[in-house]
Amino acid sequence: MDKSVDAAVEAILESYGKFELTKRIDTECMLSKDILIEITEELRRVLFPGFFGKNRVRSEYIKYLLGERLEFIQYNLKKQVAEALGNMDISGTCRSCEANERAEEIVSGFLGTIPKIREYLNTDIQAAYNGDPAAYSTDEIIFSYPGVFAVTVYRIAHELWELGVPMIPRIISEYAHSVTGIDIHPGAKIGKYFFIDHGTGIVIGETTEIGCNVKIYQGVTLGALSTRKGQQLKGVKRHPTIGDNVTIYSGTTILGGDTVIGSGATIGGNSFITNSIEAGTRVSAKAPELHFSKSADKNEVWDMCE
Repeated sequence: MDKSVDAAVEAILESYGKFELTKRIDTECMLSKDILIEITEELRRVLFPGFFGKNRVRSEYIKYLLGERLEFIQYNLKKQVAEALGNMDISGTCRSCEANERAEEIVSGFLGTIPKIREYLNTDIQAAYNGDPAAYSTDEIIFSYPGVFAVTVYRIAHELWELGVPMIPRIISEYAHSVTGIDIHPGAKIGKYFFIDHGTGIVIGETTEIGCNVKIYQGVTLGALSTRKGQQLKGVKRHPTIGDNVTIYSGTTILGGDTVIGSGATIGGNSFITNSIEAGTRVSAKAPELHFSKSADKNEVWDMCE
């Protein structure tokens, strides 16, 4: 081995001994992000049959195809959930046995929520189509809209969150975040007919509550007013509540667990809100003044464009 490589190995090994938080050595419980992404993509094929597979889905074979996909999801998700539970402090003498039993119950319960997820997604697709004149079909929305992708993954992760699954909902959610730039915590509660338009830069925090028929544009943050207390705030309502039929335009920040945006409100772009807004209110930020000055000779500008 090259001396420089040998020295690097020794230095890194020494760091392994110093920094316990960033290593997992000699442990059996290890989640696989790659497998969880595979499970998520397989779930999308179940939720939207005929959209994301390589082959045509025929009605006479759909039952068998669905059964095969659910078996893949059940087997792999059960293993991942058991491993996630194995990292927790499970009471009893046989942690692995108890984790496996709980994982089987959880995954069985999760599979039972798939019709509900499809019901909610159906309303989300309809809301996207109704709310976007640039959309020419619902197929276009399902195939291409990043907001629909993010909401789909959120609805999967949220059901796992509600079933008490540790770690996995966050891993799945961050997969969607990395793909779309839309960050929805799986603990957030979001009603039907939810539409994210454009989407990049949206943040929806853990204790956010969003009603029915809410439309959000890019760059919106539904966040906590202060997180300086860190872990002391765990389980505390830190994020806002959004009523039904609310529209929030781009660049808006709404903060605080006591902040409630009343039903039917419209929040204009670039607003910064830390207090509750009454139902039916229209909020707009005062437009900044624009100042104009010539920065280049007109002829020089045209020459650059020729």
